[in-house]
Amino acid sequence: MKRSRNAKILATLGPASSSPEMIEALFKAGADAFRLNFSHGTHAEQQQRYDIIRQVEKTQGRPIGIVADLQGPKLRVGNFTAGKVHLPSGQHFRLDLDDALGDEHRVSLPHPEVFAALRAGTELLLDDGRMRLRVEQHGADFAETVVITGGDLSNHKGVNVPNVVLPLSPLTDKDKVDLAYALEMGVDWLALSFVQRPEDVQEIKRLVGDRVRIISKLEKPAAIDHLAAIIELSDGIMVARGDLGVECPPETVPILQKRIIRAAREAGKPVVVATQMLDSMIHAPAPTRAEASDVATAVYDGADAVMLSAETAAGDYPLDAVTIMDRIIDRVEGDEQYKIIRDASRPTPTGTTRDAISAAARQVAHTLAVGAVVTYTSSGSTTLRAARERPDVPILCLTTNVTVARQMAIVWGSYGVVAPDIHSFGEMVALAIRVAQEQDFAQWKEQIVITAGVPFGTPGTTNILRVAVVEEQ
Repeated sequence: MKRSRNAKILATLGPASSSPEMIEALFKAGADAFRLNFSHGTHAEQQQRYDIIRQVEKTQGRPIGIVADLQGPKLRVGNFTAGKVHLPSGQHFRLDLDDALGDEHRVSLPHPEVFAALRAGTELLLDDGRMRLRVEQHGADFAETVVITGGDLSNHKGVNVPNVVLPLSPLTDKDKVDLAYALEMGVDWLALSFVQRPEDVQEIKRLVGDRVRIISKLEKPAAIDHLAAIIELSDGIMVARGDLGVECPPETVPILQKRIIRAAREAGKPVVVATQMLDSMIHAPAPTRAEASDVATAVYDGADAVMLSAETAAGDYPLDAVTIMDRIIDRVEGDEQYKIIRDASRPTPTGTTRDAISAAARQVAHTLAVGAVVTYTSSGSTTLRAARERPDVPILCLTTNVTVARQMAIVWGSYGVVAPDIHSFGEMVALAIRVAQEQDFAQWKEQIVITAGVPFGTPGTTNILRVAVVEEQ
């Protein structure tokens, strides 16, 4: 059950990785959790992948996390008569709500919310930033622009509006249908795309309640202005560098990545770094040196998990991508410099009992060189606070809730185990010792650190620390 590393791997499933054999191979190679991307594929295909993951989970005897990633409000131009046009720099070009086929003078942009937010001088980025338009005039249903950076524009290419908060809900009608289906399937995390404001997170929280944990994907610069509030409302954070890299200058993306990871770490919320991590491996059997360095940087920065997208979903070498990512993480975490950075960047405990206990558990684990920190939790909060401390040893999460055990699959250093309900402190200690030994986290006569909250079953009440020796109970 135990990996040789602490940072986790989140692998996206798609046409290249939907067979039972491949999904099981990806898990064995190092994938700790799987992402179902609702931007692509049918509900039936997602259900089939979900069912296979759960079968692998049963076969392997380890909880596996599943993240459903909602598409969000993608802005795209309409269709052209010839399929595409060439727009030279300096040419005037109109965007409007008319659904007629476009040409070299105009095209449909079926998003009235965009026109409502425009101002003269606003720049629009098309086709992942390859083309740039500047708004000269605008109204409720049109924008007259001039082409600043020209190129070929084809059907359905994306549009980005940097430095503008768009009056759009992060949940489209499609997302609401996908959301209902994902909840019915029983996914463990929902990733919400294009979060701009705290209100966006509040909206989905009202819809899902406590049925699933929410990952806010930060891919709009506007979200950075509300970073602390968004993190507070979210259960997890994803640094989605695709659109973030389009709307921000490239040189600022690494700075924002470090800032987001640091803020999420401070709050004790798991943070995933995503997009183009091993992008060349979509068609190559090995990554570039720069990509290996990119994965390593995310691990050095303290990310809970790193994500593979098209590399595993549609690439030619999905298994190789997971394998090399596993090797990179393992090598980085064995570096003495990594341990120095980890310890230097550890957040200061807040003035709460749960943080005092979690910090003490980390210190005791280091001083006594124990086999594991064992957390007994109903909601996962005890495990999350333990992970915030980044102890030297693995964190064993014992919980009666299988969903909580699965959710910990993207949390740094954490391993979920579904455990029976207990009714006394003595039962808890005996259970922790038995599971730690059975799962090979601690050997005979080795010590473990146990943290829990009393009364049992009350979320957020971490108030007990116990050192125990692995021996017969």
